[in-house]
Amino acid sequence: MSLDPEQLARRLDDVLKQAPVVPVLAIERVAQAGPLARALVEAGLPVLEVTLRTPVALEAIRRIRIEVPTAVVGAGTVLTPTDLAAVDAAGAAFAIAPGATPTLYAAARTSSIPFLPGIATASELMAGLEQGHTRFKFFPAEAAGGIAALRGFAGPFPQVKFCPTGGIDAARAPAYLALPNVVTVGGSWMVPADALAAADWARIGTLARVAAGLRQAASH
Repeated sequence: MSLDPEQLARRLDDVLKQAPVVPVLAIERVAQAGPLARALVEAGLPVLEVTLRTPVALEAIRRIRIEVPTAVVGAGTVLTPTDLAAVDAAGAAFAIAPGATPTLYAAARTSSIPFLPGIATASELMAGLEQGHTRFKFFPAEAAGGIAALRGFAGPFPQVKFCPTGGIDAARAPAYLALPNVVTVGGSWMVPADALAAADWARIGTLARVAAGLRQAASH
């Protein structure tokens, strides 16, 4: 299925606008998937990015879809057309890449799920616009210029909106969310490695509830 630019932007906005933060998850054990997703969704963060950085990532996506049907679970670290096909088959609701290549853009045109490519420079952004995209992951956000870079993009690229990810934490997120061209931010700070390893869903839920309230904080 091929989406025109407006349809693609609308489908991505429908996903990304559901919460101010998209948790970026590296799940090491399939048994973690359901309880982790449940803790995040119940705390107000329904959109989840499961990164393809672990061997169980695809199975974790499938497990979340079954065990937590209210979650909107997508895949991150999608690097190749093969990755994109695999996450589509696993039932992911969207796919996110840290960058993009011509072959990945070509595969995305025929994928049934919306694809959010990553960019770090104006040239990469222009290449994405040529491919019909107006929604991008800005990565690695802090290292690539952070808030100043996004403000700089706003002038020549007023039609573009971003999900900045990389180096963003609870303290930095509100300033990003206050930018008109930021839809949501990605981050993993609400899922500390020690809390995940200990299955401390209560702690993760507490951090996630704070993250879910960040858009309101950004507007004040």
